[in-house]
Amino acid sequence: MTTKTVRLDEDVYEMLAERKRDDETFSEAVERLVGGRPLVELDGVYTEDEVREIEQALDDKYERERKERISETQRR
Repeated sequence: MTTKTVRLDEDVYEMLAERKRDDETFSEAVERLVGGRPLVELDGVYTEDEVREIEQALDDKYERERKERISETQRR
C-alpha cells in the first residue's frame, strides 16, 4: 500500500491526536472520523465545546491565510 504525507497545522494535529484511539493508527483515526460518511451522521459526534474549538481553529487558519495573501500581494 502506498502512503501520502499530509501537512497539518499543529493545533489541528493535536485535535486529531486527542480523538485517535490508543489501538489505531492516524490513518485509521482519519478514516473513522471522516471516512465517506454523510455529514448528517456526524451529528452528536462532537461536543459543543469541540465544535467551537474546530470552528476557532478554522477561523484562525483562514485569517492567517488571508493575511499571508494580503502580504504577498503587497510585496509584488
